Amino acid sequence: RNLSVQVHANDEQASQLDPPDLGKTEAWVILDAKPGSKLYAGLKRGYDLASVQREFNEDRLESCLHAVHPQPGDCFFIPAGTVHALGEGLLVAEIQQASDTTFRLFDWNRVGADGKPRALHVQQSLDVIDFDRGPVDAQVPMVIENSDAEKVERLVNCDKFILDRQTLSGSTNVGGDDRFHIVCVLSGELAIEGDPAKTTLTVGQTVLLPASVTATLSAEADAVFLNAYLP
Repeated sequence: RNLSVQVHANDEQASQLDPPDLGKTEAWVILDAKPGSKLYAGLKRGYDLASVQREFNEDRLESCLHAVHPQPGDCFFIPAGTVHALGEGLLVAEIQQASDTTFRLFDWNRVGADGKPRALHVQQSLDVIDFDRGPVDAQVPMVIENSDAEKVERLVNCDKFILDRQTLSGSTNVGGDDRFHIVCVLSGELAIEGDPAKTTLTVGQTVLLPASVTATLSAEADAVFLNAYLP
């Protein structure tokens, strides 16, 4: 089912909450998409506070939302302040800031098991929307040269995290830069050399490599994985 339409505060806005929190910037990598699946990312051009509030009051909020039919492999960057929702039929890998604050703007007029609609946070949402953001489309990956991996695509490079997609046949080192790394396998298998547990990561499995570690990852055939880390 469609997830609710949400928006997150940025760090400055979230610091004023009670209790204070971090903002939430996030990114999605589409792993699978059923035919016709949609996601919503950003507002259509020309919508401001008054027009969004009007469409919400008239139960036409969806008309404000920029809808995309994503394909597997697409990456969408969702900075704090961006209105967004994942639609039904999508499987995604998501990286985001560690924040407990989510404002729910719209929930498709659904009711829960108790017959009541879930709580909305309309005014809080309107207060934190970045109305200059506009529609969000898939990222254009930037190929990184001079890497041990056969192919490294930079999907997102922001002040909250860096997200790379790497293709590997052979071995490559990850870490050793005083940052933790989160590695998630998208296809194939990855072995962590020297791991006493002899861990082999398969599709969908994720490992956090501590900042103190330099890990050698190896793949006998092409493996594709996400590598997320701090800037």
